[in-house]
Amino acid sequence: MTAPIRSTLSLERRLGDWARARLPHLLVEAVMFILKQGWACLFGGLLLIAIIGTKLIWNPDWPLHRYDALFLFAITTQALFLRFKLETWEEARVILLFHLTGTAMEWFKVHAGSWAYPEPGIFKLMDVPLFSGFMYAAVGSYIARVIRIFDMRFAPYPPFWMTMVLAVAIYVNFFAHHFLPDIRYALFAATLILFARTRIWFRVSSHEDARDWWMPLPVAAFLSALALWVAENVGTATGTWLYSGQLPGQWVSFAKLGSWYLLLFVAFATVTVVIRSALSQKPLSPRVRSHPSRAV
Repeated sequence: MTAPIRSTLSLERRLGDWARARLPHLLVEAVMFILKQGWACLFGGLLLIAIIGTKLIWNPDWPLHRYDALFLFAITTQALFLRFKLETWEEARVILLFHLTGTAMEWFKVHAGSWAYPEPGIFKLMDVPLFSGFMYAAVGSYIARVIRIFDMRFAPYPPFWMTMVLAVAIYVNFFAHHFLPDIRYALFAATLILFARTRIWFRVSSHEDARDWWMPLPVAAFLSALALWVAENVGTATGTWLYSGQLPGQWVSFAKLGSWYLLLFVAFATVTVVIRSALSQKPLSPRVRSHPSRAV
């Protein structure tokens, strides 16, 4: 266990012990769950703060464009995550893959007229600022970190090849629906059928007597998509990107919630390439769960 992880785990235990001595058990679990979720989405949270902050302070006359500042901030943050071992190199490689597939989709969607990035920038390729790929990387980072931080297990998990086929079908449909019938409703149904029995088992506390909690995987995907939809509204409200036909001050269409729900399955499938040990095709119960060894 690396020094940064040991120090974080020690802080978590001290905070948990302090809270358990003063608060009811369920309230402690709720507070720690929220704090650890925030810690898991640190990369995305920092990027969102940077988007808001630069919008508030940036002057168009400055020599550095806002989009370029966001790109430099994102790449520096990623480097610091690796330097301080907030992400492993193995996780970073698969996050990079999702980064690249996300950027490819950005290029296609921008040229298809789905959305646009209106501001200038040097680090901008084919009308897409390079920081945009880090928004997808933030999703991959969250998934990889939340699995490790909560010592998650997924069971009973469908055959791995089926999840890969579903992820590819979802990704291809994001492109193909511009030319062919949109099959997203069939894909929604496929996620429910394939993962209907899959539970996410997780532990909020790292103590030996910690309770195991669980949540249906499709429910977790929907709640995560809702959070991303809110973040998208921040992006459009700051003018960082604009959807076709969206009026100033108008909320992002709820249809985008469905898009993020599907894209999360692509991100999750990509991350599972390197966290196969968290997947079990057999049902689990609290009695067979081992003490977490990969807590934050």
